[in-house]
Amino acid sequence: MNIAIVTQYFYPESFIINDVAEELACFGHTVEVFTGQPNYPEGDTYKGYDSTACSEQIYKDRVKVHRVPLRPRKSGGAKNLLLNYLSFVANGVRYFPKQNAGKQFDAIIVFAVSPITAAIPAIVLKRSSKAHLMVWVQDLWPETLKATGFIKNPMLLKAIGVLVRFIYARADTVLVQSEAFISSASKYVAKDKLVYYPNSYRVAATQANAVDGVPLEVRQLLLSNFCVVFAGNLGFAQSLETIVDAAKALVHLDCKIVVVGSGSRLDWMQEQKRQHHLHNLELVGRLPSSAMPELFAKSGALLVTLKREEIFALTIPSKIQAYMAAGKPILAALDGEGARILAQAGAGLCSQAEDAAALAKNIEALYEATPEKRAAYGAAAFRFFCDNYEMKTQCHRLVQIIENRIANS
Repeated sequence: MNIAIVTQYFYPESFIINDVAEELACFGHTVEVFTGQPNYPEGDTYKGYDSTACSEQIYKDRVKVHRVPLRPRKSGGAKNLLLNYLSFVANGVRYFPKQNAGKQFDAIIVFAVSPITAAIPAIVLKRSSKAHLMVWVQDLWPETLKATGFIKNPMLLKAIGVLVRFIYARADTVLVQSEAFISSASKYVAKDKLVYYPNSYRVAATQANAVDGVPLEVRQLLLSNFCVVFAGNLGFAQSLETIVDAAKALVHLDCKIVVVGSGSRLDWMQEQKRQHHLHNLELVGRLPSSAMPELFAKSGALLVTLKREEIFALTIPSKIQAYMAAGKPILAALDGEGARILAQAGAGLCSQAEDAAALAKNIEALYEATPEKRAAYGAAAFRFFCDNYEMKTQCHRLVQIIENRIANS
């Protein structure tokens, strides 16, 4: 098949869609990506790229990547993010059909992390290619905007709901990364368009680079301590207060909470560490994706947290798949679908979202557990991953979904 992927984020930005595109190409499909100039998460256009230019490149010798100008998100904030989002829409609508040059695609897949507006250029691209349009929903709008506090105005949220309904109406298939998304998404689109398709993780590609990228001081930290590692974006949704409060309750323990990543709340975490003398909280900054396998392998446990919001209870954080693939016990403070998955897998210990005291007790319990008990949690996590989230299997399923939806449309 000829498959187009429309995404505001692509390599060298670190997102699951990079591996999905490569995996589909490895199956023998022709895959082309339509994206912008990379600038996430730091907000500056990556070295070697031009924020004002259209360009083309080949990713992993298999995938043609078309890029359009994109205003970088800079230091964040509502104005910068809005201009970043709108520039992708405007430039995608203007340039993607020209870059397509009349080529016919069988399917167009929109990788719909925030913002959902990234689907608009795909709708225009569909008109010229007559392809089956699939929107792979990672974040539910407008619910996510309301939960994060990014937008509070009820009328504006209602208007965004109308936009979401418009986008979904023009999609032929709406893929959702969590089964719990179906009830919420069905408010905006007919249920017969909705298909559950989870995020996945590519073990083979990461294992090949398993010794790359971890700085020596971080490696020594992991080897000389029992470390609970949190890896990912540091924003409002991640309930970082829960991590900080748990660290406060665990200062007596010979255990480190290691936070790897960057984001809008990194400065706040650094200030909390200094103010409360949290010697057990280590903020190591952002590391390359190639460092994750070694980072996870040398950890004692892996940590995921979310805010207590209805929308987040419907979400399966993408780090859960990566954590399970590492075969390590998982500590979680979240509600809903994510908690259900971890309990079903028997992958570790879970407490309610924002319950720092319960999280601290679970960390201490795992710290005191026998190596055999920890290993059992990790093995259960890996088995569940292999059965549900292994990327090659899931990409084969994606192809089957595309073929079946096209055949029945």
